[in-house]
Amino acid sequence: MTTDKELMVAGKLYYSGGAELTAGRARARELVYQFNQTAPAAFAKRQAVLRALFDCPSGDAYAEVPIRVDYGENVHVGRKFYANYECILLDIAPITIGDHVMFGPRVGLYTAGHPLIADIRNEDLEYGHPITIGDNVWLGGNVTVCPGVTIGANTVVGAGAVVTHDLPANVMAAGVPAKVLRPITEADKADWASQKAEYERLMGPVSRG
Repeated sequence: MTTDKELMVAGKLYYSGGAELTAGRARARELVYQFNQTAPAAFAKRQAVLRALFDCPSGDAYAEVPIRVDYGENVHVGRKFYANYECILLDIAPITIGDHVMFGPRVGLYTAGHPLIADIRNEDLEYGHPITIGDNVWLGGNVTVCPGVTIGANTVVGAGAVVTHDLPANVMAAGVPAKVLRPITEADKADWASQKAEYERLMGPVSRG
């Protein structure tokens, strides 16, 4: 027999008020509460809670306090993920985040959707569409990513953008709704390599402690 949880993850209409999903949200709220209440110096405890909350095989995801999620278990995170303050991940459907992804403050990834018809919406029937973020993506502060969106590798999205459609790899995008502004080019690479070389001339090779 199909469960509402299976329907939810598959992007089908499902009922959100059943026992299994209610328990899943309660588990997530408890872990989020533990994470958000840790003292600034309690790094190891905070990281342990984050590993329990997200699927992060590398174990090195990092998020600033506070965060918010629906389930947590549907968030799949690659290596060296970083989320700044007040990240919101509504993981009704799977959220898949690649390696070396950076989120600015108040980034929101919202997989959740509700029926357009009020009578059906009022019966607590919902649906979700997955979000996929490629490797090396940087989302600026207050970026909103809507259900079903894929953002390609190396792309940078400017602060305040609302991403309603897929974005390709290797571009800069911004706006409401977000649109591609230009590609990230070899000239950009050369410029930033020059700035890094100047830093290393002044300070020596980058030290990571």
